[in-house]
Amino acid sequence: MPGASVRTESVQTDSAAIAVLGAGSWGTALAILLCRNGHRVRLWGHEIEQIEALRRDGENRLFLPGVPVPADLSATASLDEALAGASDCLIVVPSHAFRRVVEQAARRLPETMGVAWATKGLDPASGELLHAVAQESLGARALAVVSGPSFAQEVAHGLPTAVTVASADVAFAERVALRLHGDRFRAYTSSDMVGVEVCGAAKNVLAIATGIADGLGFGANTRAALITRGLAELIRIGTALGGRKETFMGLAGIGDLVLTCTDNQSRNRRMGLALAAGASLTDAQAKIGQEVEGVVTALAMHRLASRLGIEMPISEQVYRVLYEGASPESATRALLEREPKAEFG
Repeated sequence: MPGASVRTESVQTDSAAIAVLGAGSWGTALAILLCRNGHRVRLWGHEIEQIEALRRDGENRLFLPGVPVPADLSATASLDEALAGASDCLIVVPSHAFRRVVEQAARRLPETMGVAWATKGLDPASGELLHAVAQESLGARALAVVSGPSFAQEVAHGLPTAVTVASADVAFAERVALRLHGDRFRAYTSSDMVGVEVCGAAKNVLAIATGIADGLGFGANTRAALITRGLAELIRIGTALGGRKETFMGLAGIGDLVLTCTDNQSRNRRMGLALAAGASLTDAQAKIGQEVEGVVTALAMHRLASRLGIEMPISEQVYRVLYEGASPESATRALLEREPKAEFG
């Protein structure tokens, strides 16, 4: 029975365990992956009722239904239990909760332990990239970001997937990649944290734009144009922040952008489709039922692009639809009515 596989007793704080902070769909999928790779995992979620249900049901029916939780995964609502003596820490929470969770974890982790995260977004309050947020609380320890084209359901079901692990500390990037790497999950390393983080954040905004266009019936030509010109926006803002151009041509860049813009497993794409169908932002979010990172990122990206003086017309129109009451139709017209210009330069 599914309920027999997950531990219901008190979490064991053995030093070999990996702490995964965040029991949403992506956090649960990565915890399952780590277990399949032979690691003991403690999965933390802040909602006691959800953790109790996960223990009882043997699966995360709220966010990842139909996938049994392995026996080597222990679920807990206690951050102290999750982190006590852990060998590694992987944070997988929405961007709006990232700062709070990092601050709470910092008080419980050894100063020498590196921290990785698979959160995609910007800090909503400051607009900072997440490694800057992490450094404020965690200091000069090794940090890494995990990003790339990866839907939680497919990873949880063991379908082939490839991601990027980026860190300024080469040895730590390799350590995190080794933990994740398996028969059907490839983890490549990079030293470009800025580029990888920008890609993971901005592509969600562009997926909303693509969903809107598809919802309005504009077809495959429009979708291809939005993805291509969206990539140009990624490169402009990413390189301005210090990212390397080749990063945007890799898994975390064009790979994740194409995935998020073209498949309805993407919550951001579904948000665009719902808005094009006339749903309000509130109703669309309620129907999707999970965090839609592109919504908060659109505001943060708008502020960041304005501060840097960088032109991001597609992202700007998504911001107008979400925060200024512009209709999807008027936002589309604004893009189509832009003056012609050279594609490059």
